[in-house]
Amino acid sequence: MNRKYRKQPRNTDYSAYLHPRWWPTWLGILLMWCVSHLPIRVQWWLGKLAGLLAFHLARSRRHIAEVNIRLCFPELTAAQRSALVRNAFIANGIGLLELGIAWFRNPAGLTDITRVHGLEHLEKALSDGKGALLLGGHYSTLDLGGSLVTEFIEADVMQRDHNNPLMNAVMTRARERRYGTVLGARDLRGLFRSLKKNRAVWYATDQDYGRKDIVFAPFFGVPAGTITATSRIAERSGCKVVPFSHFRREDRPGYDIYFHPALEYFPSGNDLRDATLINETIEREVRRAPDQYLWMHRRFKTRPDPDDPGFYGRR
Repeated sequence: MNRKYRKQPRNTDYSAYLHPRWWPTWLGILLMWCVSHLPIRVQWWLGKLAGLLAFHLARSRRHIAEVNIRLCFPELTAAQRSALVRNAFIANGIGLLELGIAWFRNPAGLTDITRVHGLEHLEKALSDGKGALLLGGHYSTLDLGGSLVTEFIEADVMQRDHNNPLMNAVMTRARERRYGTVLGARDLRGLFRSLKKNRAVWYATDQDYGRKDIVFAPFFGVPAGTITATSRIAERSGCKVVPFSHFRREDRPGYDIYFHPALEYFPSGNDLRDATLINETIEREVRRAPDQYLWMHRRFKTRPDPDDPGFYGRR
């Protein structure tokens, strides 16, 4: 069914989803809406339960996280790595419930518990008039962090559409209320139009997209397939690439958003050097809160040599 979904164009008209086959999805959306209006401490508690449930039941995803963390943190003991895997599921469980806040509530209500650091770096990057790529990552606060940042800046976003068209419609409409433009993952023309208007565009490169147009650059010391498109975009548009991250506080309800100085001497003309700089930048941010990263993704699925054995295999 997912393959069939992916062939369908994006349709955000809710009237297209009235058939009974969409009712289970509508029920899940209703549940998300209800939970999103609970106090944030209650949501975090429920998210923790959801994360622990996934930790025990989603064995294949847990295996992927275990492999990733073993590869990226060889200095940790087995007990420390196990604790990090468990905490990563908890953090991403909370992030799943935070989707409801991003989609169904006005995040302005959370600005009093949100701190923005380094906004001057983005302002400096935009002063050149050629736009800025916000170099993000797949942290557990993905949607809520992006939604919160639009309380402080104007931005566009590139998204990979959800496999379920109805969920994608809800997600896209929610993001359209927060961002200026919601671009498809392959809409490079739209991206260049936004940059030409001197817009900031949220852009993430930290997943394995296959073997096309990549180089193998170290990520936590492990060769990782890294797309070269970031260099091409910066070279063609003249935009600045500004590292950007967002994390949930550990001690009390609240969020921190970070902007860093634009990457220097980027693009350099050397794809491997550029990709290494990007991965080092994302790695530095991940180390702020390792449990809040999406370790359940097969980041090292594509190997430098196609004949190399995969890291993940089967349990």
